[in-house]
Formats: sequence, structure tokens, C-alpha cells
Amino acid sequence: MKKLLLTTTLAFALTGPAFAAGIHEGGHGDDHAAMAEEMMIGVPGDPAKVTRTIDVTMRETDDGEMLFEPKSLDIVEGETIRFTVVNNGELEHEFVIDTMMGNAEHKEAMAKMDMEHDDPNSVRLDPGASGEVVWTFSNTGSFEFACLIPGHYESGMHGPIVVGEQMAQPDVEYATGTIKKIVAEAGKVTIIHGPLVALDMPAMTMVFRADEDMIAKMSEGQDIEFVADRVNGKLTVTAFR
Repeated sequence: MKKLLLTTTLAFALTGPAFAAGIHEGGHGDDHAAMAEEMMIGVPGDPAKVTRTIDVTMRETDDGEMLFEPKSLDIVEGETIRFTVVNNGELEHEFVIDTMMGNAEHKEAMAKMDMEHDDPNSVRLDPGASGEVVWTFSNTGSFEFACLIPGHYESGMHGPIVVGEQMAQPDVEYATGTIKKIVAEAGKVTIIHGPLVALDMPAMTMVFRADEDMIAKMSEGQDIEFVADRVNGKLTVTAFR
């Protein structure tokens, strides 16, 4: 029995696939649940967490060029993008996002046999049709979007995706103060405050502007921490807690 089990295991190891479909860059297969694991370009996105929508148009020109609009994409690491893709051409096209190497491997495979993608990082559309791809770009780097139907890439249907690092948010310094007076109808609040370092102002009592929603949450005698700035030339409370 042990000899039979060993022989069966060895036979599977020799004949089984070298990688799971959908995990490798440019892979095809029926079971794409594995693509939830991270690719170099990121992971399938949660539609409920979309941070931005980008409209993509696919079409041909009168001189035979095939193209995407926009021609390039700039994305910030961590963004979840909904690509709303429309085929305004007279031919079938697809929108695939991947590494440049992954797209090259796909393109080579499709040159031998035109295979329709069924991956969450792609959508294939008949003329006049529309679809979408939702994707989370979890890694920085240079990637690519393309149509890999034979001959389309060579006719111009590809463009760069640059995923850059998130910009560091500047530290906000809160000043301390006590609200002395509120004139809600005028949108003004008088605050006895400590130094406003960002404005290079010493401790004093000053009248500030504030919006209606902010004033509604304030009360006279309340101790607060706040941020002030000059807005249209007027000292204004822009945040408080």
C-alpha cells in the first residue's frame, strides 16, 4: 500500500501544474479565487471601498490605430480604483492591467490561440458594450494596461500605469484655548488662546471666524484645542476638538 501511495504521489508531482492558475502573472484558469492573493500590481478591490473612478474608452481611429483614452494612468499606492470601461470601437477589445512582463507573457500565449480572459484584473467587451474592473493598487511601481487580442497591442492599445507612494500628511499642531464669546449669526468666536505657532502669534484673546457647523458645537466657557489659519485674509478656526 505504501508503495502504491508513493507511486501515485510521484505521478501527480510530475504531471500536476507548476503553478496555480490565477496566482502567477498572466495566468489563465477556471478557478480565479486564488487571484485574491496579491499580485505584483495589487489585489481585486472591494467595490464598497472605491476611492476613485476612472473612465476608460477603447476605440479605433480612421488611420487604423487602436487606442485607450486616457493614454496613461497615475495612481497612488493604496487606492482602490473603479475602472469604468467602454468599447466605442467597431472591434472587440479588452482592458487588462498587469506587469509589463505579465502582459507580454499573455500576449505571446494569445498569439498562438486567442483566449478570452476571465480574471478580475481584466474585462473583454464587444463593440458598444461597457464593463468595469475594481482594483486595489497595493504596491508602488511601473505597470501596464493593454489589449492583448492578437494585433491590438501592436496597433497602439497599451499604456503605462505609474503607482506612486502616498504623500505624508503634514503634522497639524493644535493650540489650546477657552471660548470666551460666541456670535453665531456673525460666524465669530472669541478665544482666549495660547501661542499659535503656525501663525507666529503669541498668547492673547482674539476673534476668529468659524463656519456654522463648527459654531453649533461650541459653547462659551468651553476649553478646546484648535487649529487656526488665515482664510481670505481672516483668522479662521479650521478644526477643533
